[in-house]
Amino acid sequence: MINVMYSRHARLGMVERGITEKEIKEAIVKGSKTTQNGKIIASYRNVRVVFRKTKEDCYVITIMLRW
Repeated sequence: MINVMYSRHARLGMVERGITEKEIKEAIVKGSKTTQNGKIIASYRNVRVVFRKTKEDCYVITIMLRW
């Protein structure tokens, strides 16, 4: 399983939008991905996750709902 770390901004967004860690991990693993300015944007179901990948971890910068 992947190790996911979250920024404070991402944690606040999770609470505000009711998005779970499971949904974020699914987006990272299963979602369609694009890159922008060195960041990876993963979209899966109703969640979009912006993150950076290091050797062992994924660092989630922000999350948003897709409509």
